[in-house]
Order: sequence, then structure tokens, then C-alpha cells
Amino acid sequence: MAAITQVKPITDVPSLLSASAAPQDPKFYQDPYAFYARQHASHPAFFWEEYGHWCFADFKSVSALLRDKRFGRDILHVASREEIGLPGPKPHVAEFDLTEKFSLLNLEAPAHTRLRTLVNRAFVSRQVEQLRSRIRQLAHEIIDGFEGEESVDLIKAFAAPIPAIVIAEMIGLTADMAPQLLNWSNRMVTMYMYNVSHETELDANQAAAEFTAYLRDVIAERRKAPREDLLTHMLTTDRDGDVLSEDEVISTAILLLNAGHEATVHTTGNGVKSILESGLDPQSLFATPEQAERTVEECLRFDAPLHLFTRYALMDTDVDGIALRKGDVIGLMLGAANRDPARFAHADRFDPFRTDGANVSFGAGIHFCIGAPLARIELQEAMGVLFERLPTLKLVEPPRYGNVYHFHGLERLMVQWR
Repeated sequence: MAAITQVKPITDVPSLLSASAAPQDPKFYQDPYAFYARQHASHPAFFWEEYGHWCFADFKSVSALLRDKRFGRDILHVASREEIGLPGPKPHVAEFDLTEKFSLLNLEAPAHTRLRTLVNRAFVSRQVEQLRSRIRQLAHEIIDGFEGEESVDLIKAFAAPIPAIVIAEMIGLTADMAPQLLNWSNRMVTMYMYNVSHETELDANQAAAEFTAYLRDVIAERRKAPREDLLTHMLTTDRDGDVLSEDEVISTAILLLNAGHEATVHTTGNGVKSILESGLDPQSLFATPEQAERTVEECLRFDAPLHLFTRYALMDTDVDGIALRKGDVIGLMLGAANRDPARFAHADRFDPFRTDGANVSFGAGIHFCIGAPLARIELQEAMGVLFERLPTLKLVEPPRYGNVYHFHGLERLMVQWR
């Protein structure tokens, strides 16, 4: 999730291939799809002026580049900072950087392979399938708590608590910690905004420090009294004598806690919005397990929770005639790829019954989201219960997206059902 930025300026870009869209302009982040449509119609591979690097918006290119080993989330395993002009670490975000140091999202092979192998077992489909009943139970309990209200912000009341509680319990933390975990996570992910301020960096660093201190205390307890949870698994799992260090466990736990709810919260909010605005019968969209799967996949495609994923060129190379230097950044536009008219019929139509469904919302290649099986089950079960319990759900006010372009999610979703 960490934002990586272009260091060496790219010059001599043909004006025909250059495009402008200010990431913090409300007109843009409220509806980035108009910009995507223009690029699809002209040049899906383009130089984004505000970011200063090349971007790819078509489904075929994004899908291929996510798997392309010429590009990676890290660069310092193949180059020095001096070689590519990368500035040194900022002392005032040292605690935040430590949580990212061993993040699965930022490592490349062989470090990534080792860490993912040691963690992956807990997230395979057959393991998370066992959580369906717990997710449904949580959804019912949460709706019981607000069903008597006139209206509610569905993001705060429903979309956020469920994945936060589920991932906390998986790791081995108590459900009542979910609000605090959300607080730390929300403060930390502001680091991925465009043009982050010094004050934001300080606050994110403080959140990282508090999160880390909390986990060190929990880890100390687990070493004394192991349990049947993911934290104990990460502390004790052994592969030919190889075990995770405490810092690796903390980085992984924070990534799982942050990423383990962020995308699901946004997809729940965006998905409910899409369903309610479509005019379709919500209950029919979750009438069978198979249709629930198709509906969730269409929610992920139509209004993706993550829109821009950046990578470094690990060598001098060329993509579709675009020359890239070692250390250059490319932007893979997941939200745009999911709306590519060359890949999807009526790409801008929400159609949970489509036969050409697919999406790149969870990425691909070695960085394919480790929590994707869990997120899909959470979305199927939680939204299914929501429309089962509240079939007359409707919007109270026009939903608005938050000013965090990369993480495309609603600030709030005010609904009523009477």
C-alpha cells in the first residue's frame, strides 16, 4: 500500500500522450470514471502530469504488468538510493517505516516468497470458509443494534465493524479492540494520499508507534501463553528451521489488520451504493450462493476499492513503445482497467448478471491480495444478510467519496428502510 513516487523527472513526453487530472480535485475523485473513459477512447497508456509518471488504464496491460517481473514494489534490492536518486528515509516517520519494512506488499522475491509461505496457510479458501457463520452472526447482531433507528450511516454502523472484528479475531485480538484498530488504520492509510502534509506524516507515525507498542505487548503474552490464532501461528510456524522475527510478525499483523478491512469496507459501501442506484431487486442479487458470488465480483469490478497501484521498473525496459529507466514508476490503474470497454460489454453499466465478469481489484501475480478469499466471503455474507433483513433499504442523501484517490471509498452512506 505504501505510495511510491517518481524521483527522476520524465521529460520529452509527447503532448498527445500526456493527461492531467488533479487527484485532490473533488470533481475528479467523486467521479474518476469520466477521466478513465477519455483515456480509453484516446490513449490508455499515458503520462499523468500530476504524478509525473506513466500509467496504464486498459485491462490487458494492467493484468499483464501486475504479473511482469520486470516491475516490483521494491527497488533497493536491485539498486542503491544514489543510483536512482531516491532520498533517504525521513526521521519523523521512522515508526511508520518500520511497520512497512517487512510488509508483504512491499517485498520482492526471495524475501516475499519466504514471508508469504509462512503466513499463507491461514488465508487459503478452505480455512476462511469456516468463518461464514461468524460473519453472518456479526451482520445480524450489528443490524439488531440499529434496526430501530430512522436512518444510519452504513459505513460507520455496518461496513467498517464487520471486517475489523473478523480480522482482529483471526489474528487473536479481542472484538472490543476493533474501534481502536480502525482508528490506527485510518490514520496510517492517510500516508498514501497524494501530496501528503507534514502534519499527516506525524500523525500517521504516531498511530504506527501506538499500534506497534500494542502488538509487542500482545506478542509477549502469546509467547507465555500460546493460543489457536494467527498471531501464535506466525510466532511459532517453522519452515526448515526458519521462523519469523518479531518485527516481521508486527509488519505482517499490521498489514493484515489494515488491508484486511480497508478494501472490504470500501467495497461494501460502494457495492451497496451501486446496487441501490441500479434499480435492481437487491434480494434477487443474493438469492443463491452462485448469484451472491457474481454480485460481489461485479461490485468489485464496477466501483473498485483501490484505483492506483504503483511499481518500480527494476531495469531499463520498454512497454508498448514507452521507454522506462530503472527506477521509473508506473501506475497500474485498477479502477480504470475494470471499466475497459475493450474487455467488458457495457463497461459502465452495473450488471451482476453479466457473463464477461472479471476484475483486477485484488491485483495479480505475487502480490495478489492474500486476504482476497476472506474479503469475498465477508462481502457475500454481510451484504446478503443486509438485504435479507432490510429489503427496502434506500439512500437518504447523495453519497460522496473521500479525498483519498487511491482508496476509493465513501465518506458515509446514509440510508433508511422505513
